Amino acid sequence: MTDPAEKAPASTDDAAPPEGEVRASFFDHLKELRVRLVRALLGVAVGVAVAGWFSERIFRFVMQPVLDSLPEKERTLNYTSYLEPFLVYLKVALYGGLFLAAPWVLYQLWVFIAPGLYKREKKVVIPFVAIGTALFYAGVSFAYFVIMPYAFPALASIAGPDMKPLLTMREQLTLVLAMMLGFGVVFEIPVIVAFLAMIGLVTPEFLVKYRRHAIIVNVLLAAILTPTGDPFNLLLMALPMILFYEVGIIAARIVGKKRTADEPATAS
Repeated sequence: MTDPAEKAPASTDDAAPPEGEVRASFFDHLKELRVRLVRALLGVAVGVAVAGWFSERIFRFVMQPVLDSLPEKERTLNYTSYLEPFLVYLKVALYGGLFLAAPWVLYQLWVFIAPGLYKREKKVVIPFVAIGTALFYAGVSFAYFVIMPYAFPALASIAGPDMKPLLTMREQLTLVLAMMLGFGVVFEIPVIVAFLAMIGLVTPEFLVKYRRHAIIVNVLLAAILTPTGDPFNLLLMALPMILFYEVGIIAARIVGKKRTADEPATAS
């Protein structure tokens, strides 16, 4: 009869302990976190400086869909105080800096958490971060190039031909940024759903079962995220959310099958 002690399972790279293990003390982790935060903030500061140098040009570029929705002779934006343009350009610099530095910040986050991950997890995290970043930028671009050129003229037509808009720099920048951020988040839905499926919190069957509930939740979220609250913009945001929920189900099926296939290897 074989001694049970001799039946030790063969070690695999996936089941091996994280490279960082727990050898580093709590204060070592805090020190590493401080280093990564400082480097991330320095990257954001560089991004803010670059965006601040071109803030006026960036603002004009971002506002172009708004100006194009106005009659040709009235394509101007107003401001209600002398301080407003300065605050608007400062806001452009801050958001532009975050937008430019996002890959660098995500990289610093990755470097911090990587030592505590298994090799199998590392192989998955890198594509998740890359795809998530690309989808966010795609959502922002979709809002700017596809949604806004149709949304703003539609909004302008609601008031009627005898009404004249008085648009301010601050309010229009807030509107445009909210739409860009909203669609950027919407495009992240497949990644979020796939990640939840990867860690076992949801299954494709669960997602399909509660599809109708998800549609209602997506419409409610679209109503919250839509800055103007009008039905047209709500529809423009709700439809991509519902579509990406379906894409998330497909991604969950793919990730779920891979996770199921990996479980026997890690459990042996």
